[in-house]
Amino acid sequence: MPRNLKIVPPVYQHIAADIASKIVDGHYQPHDKIYARSSIASQYGVSAETARRAISVLSDMDIVETEKGSGVTIKSRENAVRFVRQLNDVKTVAELRRDIRAIVARQKQENVLLESRISDLINRTDRFKFINPFVPFEISISARTPHLNRTVADINFWHHTCATIVAIRRGDQLMVSPGPYASFQEGDTVYFIGDEDCPARVRAFLYPP
Repeated sequence: MPRNLKIVPPVYQHIAADIASKIVDGHYQPHDKIYARSSIASQYGVSAETARRAISVLSDMDIVETEKGSGVTIKSRENAVRFVRQLNDVKTVAELRRDIRAIVARQKQENVLLESRISDLINRTDRFKFINPFVPFEISISARTPHLNRTVADINFWHHTCATIVAIRRGDQLMVSPGPYASFQEGDTVYFIGDEDCPARVRAFLYPP
């Protein structure tokens, strides 16, 4: 099902909800007679069958009662209130789902853009070898480091190196802003920023003599 597909309730349900709302608002009172099905069909511009289904919904919810030759009679305002609340709850859930999907879609777009910018930054680092505090340094992780498979937080990486990790390349994936729970795995390339002495401190920490 396409994500941008708009889901709308059946016409008869919309009519039933409208009549129930009028009961809740006091437009109709218990024991009042409302329009015959043919009049409802004419009022809402629908077929008699659609009007019949709308009345059936209200009857099933014990909001109205129908009798042959007596038309439709309002039975319970309380049940009408309950029915309207249920519809509003369903509508609210649908709106929340739609909003969440929109937020997730925007986040995905922003993550793709951020990853693109980080990748571009790393590629520029590969081409230009001058020292710049805003260009990340890099170091490869091998089995020789005693910190293999441990997290950034576990080894107090920043405390020992004063370097901030901005990305980790693992195979064909680039993890941007990996955070303190990212681990160092064999074959990783770690990108970090800091002052000009950072590379020496990072290397000494990851590969002590």
